[in-house]
Amino acid sequence: MILTVTPNPSLDRTYEVPSLDRGEVVRATTDRMDPGGKGVNVSRAVAAAGRRTVAVLPLGGAPGALVAALLDAQGIEVAPVAVAGPTRSNISLAEPDGTLTKINAPGPELTAAEGEALLTTVGERSAGAAWIACCGSLPRGLAPSWYAALVARAHAAGARIALDTSGPALLAALRERPDVVKPNAEELAEAVGRPLATIGDAVKAAEELRALGAGAVLASLGADGQLLVDDSGTYFGSAPVDAVRSNVGAGDSSLAGFLIAGGAGPGALASAVAHGAAAVRLPGSVMPAPPDLAPDAVTVTADVPLDRVLTDVRDVHPVHDAQRSPR
Repeated sequence: MILTVTPNPSLDRTYEVPSLDRGEVVRATTDRMDPGGKGVNVSRAVAAAGRRTVAVLPLGGAPGALVAALLDAQGIEVAPVAVAGPTRSNISLAEPDGTLTKINAPGPELTAAEGEALLTTVGERSAGAAWIACCGSLPRGLAPSWYAALVARAHAAGARIALDTSGPALLAALRERPDVVKPNAEELAEAVGRPLATIGDAVKAAEELRALGAGAVLASLGADGQLLVDDSGTYFGSAPVDAVRSNVGAGDSSLAGFLIAGGAGPGALASAVAHGAAAVRLPGSVMPAPPDLAPDAVTVTADVPLDRVLTDVRDVHPVHDAQRSPR
C-alpha cells in the first residue's frame, strides 16, 4: 500500500480550448473535473495501476466533499481531515500545441490544530504502507517545517518517505533525511541557488541535495528526461513523446511509477519515465493505466549525457515561500 499526503488538495477543472485569446469569449472543446493536488494525483496513478492507496488530505466545504466523492469513485481510500475553510478550486486551459495555462487558488488557511490533525491521521493510517508520499505546496497556516515534522514522525514509525515539494519546505525537510525527494528542474535549480544549464549541472545539484540529507533524488527534467541519483549510482532515463496533450500531473504519475516499482535503482527509474511519458499523452490530469504505458520505448542508462544542454529549465534563484505560486 502507498499512502499519500496532500496538505493543499484541490478540485481541478480542465478545459481544452482551440486558442487562448485574452479579452475574448473562449469556447472550450472539452472539459473535465478531477480531484487535484500532487499527492492526490500520485494516489490516482497508483490506483490506475491496480494497487491499493490511501489518500490523507484536509477537506472543507462543498469542493472538499466533491473531491472525496471523485476519489471514492476511482477506488481510492480517503482519510479526510475536516477543516473550516473550503478546498481550493483550480482551472487549467490546454491548447492544441501543448501550451497549458493554470490558475491555482491559494486554498484555505489551516489552523495549528488542523495541521496537527493531519500529522496524527498520517500516523494512524500508515501501518503497512510501503511508502508515504508527501506532495505539493503547504497551505497557508502551516510553517515550512511542517514536512520536516512529518518525515521525522514517519521515520520514527519505520516508514519510508518520498517528498515532492520545493522552496523552504524542501530545504527544512532535508535535515530529517527523506528517503527520496522529487524536484523538477526548476525546483532543483532553486534548491541549490543557481541556474542549471546541462544535465551535468543537474547531477551536481542532486548530489548536493543528497549531501544535505536526501537519500535519493529523482529529478524530472521535463522533455529532457529524468535523472536518478541514489546509493546504487546515477542514471538517466528518457522516452519519445510525439505530442503533448497535457502535462498536468505528469510528474506525479512519474513518482507513482517509481514507487510502484520499488522506489530505487534503474528499474524504478524506467517505470517513472514510462508513467510520465504516458501521462502527457492523456487529457487534463488523467492518470495512465497499464495499457497506456510503453515500457519498451524507455531508455535508461548509467552513461549519463552530462554535457547535454537542458531545454526545459529557467534561470531560477531562491525566493521567499510567500512569493511562490501554490502547486
